[in-house]
Amino acid sequence: MAADIRHRVGIAAPQEQVYEALATKDGVARWWTHEIHGDAAPGGKLEFFFGGTEPSAVMEVTELVPSRRVSWRCVQGPDEWVGTDVTFDLKTTDDQTVVLFSHAGWREPVEFIYHCSTKWAYHLLGLKTGLEGREYTAYPDDMKISTWG
Repeated sequence: MAADIRHRVGIAAPQEQVYEALATKDGVARWWTHEIHGDAAPGGKLEFFFGGTEPSAVMEVTELVPSRRVSWRCVQGPDEWVGTDVTFDLKTTDDQTVVLFSHAGWREPVEFIYHCSTKWAYHLLGLKTGLEGREYTAYPDDMKISTWG
């Protein structure tokens, strides 16, 4: 039984600015993890580091639609993540940019999905607060929610 993580966050920032924070290495480094290597162009691979010498996850950039969508496919990382898709869809509603986030295609709803759902929500809220002029909370400055990080 497949499972997905889904979140909706409204951000008081222009859609183009939110897109840049999701589609570029410098943008993602502000809200998810400070250490990112690789190519953020479609077909490129991004390596995300969370404290180790090897990347914790490697995502292939599968789609970029300027100001509207960023999609990645996990090609290396936790077993539960490999083959899953991370997507950020953007639209403007009521003077804010709405981010519709999904981390889709988990093979089953294992305990790790609960942890990842909470961490994705936390980091998406960090994206919101940073773009709204407050503090970003990317790794390693993020809140640890359990012994898993």
